[in-house]
Amino acid sequence: MLNRLSAEFFGTFWLVLGGCGSAVLAAGLPDVGIGYLGVALAFGLTVLTMAYAVGGISGGHFNPAVSLGLAIAGRFDVKQLIPYWIAQVIGAIAAAAVLYLVASGKAGFAAGGFASNGYDTLSPGGYGLTAVLVAEVVLTAFFLIIILGATSASVPAGFAPIPIGLGLTLIHLVSIPVSNTSVNPARSTGVALFAETAALGQLWLFWVAPLIGAAIGAVIWKSLLGKD
Repeated sequence: MLNRLSAEFFGTFWLVLGGCGSAVLAAGLPDVGIGYLGVALAFGLTVLTMAYAVGGISGGHFNPAVSLGLAIAGRFDVKQLIPYWIAQVIGAIAAAAVLYLVASGKAGFAAGGFASNGYDTLSPGGYGLTAVLVAEVVLTAFFLIIILGATSASVPAGFAPIPIGLGLTLIHLVSIPVSNTSVNPARSTGVALFAETAALGQLWLFWVAPLIGAAIGAVIWKSLLGKD
């Protein structure tokens, strides 16, 4: 169990450091900034790389919503759910702290939104609560369907991190303007603690919506699509 929890800690740490770090440090640089496309790709690459690195140890969840969905689908022991959530959230907070230390080393640094998620005035595109709720639920549901399908017994083994990473990239391409893309309560929690906005007050949505979406995706897979 210690090995599994350590893998979830480091996997979630890398996801937040790489994904949110790309948004905070590299997205907005004049002329050479990576923009939304680069941030979306960074999030996908974090999952792909750590799924290969430690997925064989813990299953490579790195996300409380994924852990819940896998438990509902019968792929994960529900007794391990809370320990996984704790490891994931601690990993996300640790990564956000490291990112803050790095980012604050620049003169004139202001945390601002710090890659946090939000709705209304905290949404990059000004989208309201309902729009953000729907986007997060639907996209997380499809993320779970991708994960369950890519890791099912009916597909070739060893390639699952590729469609999962690309799926997360696609999700970010769609929803960065809407909510700054969560689909991961741990990721949302880590950076919200350092944001200089009302992100903490809106954090509830980025727990509720991904967890609901993950449950829906797991039920859809288990009842309509799954063969295992």
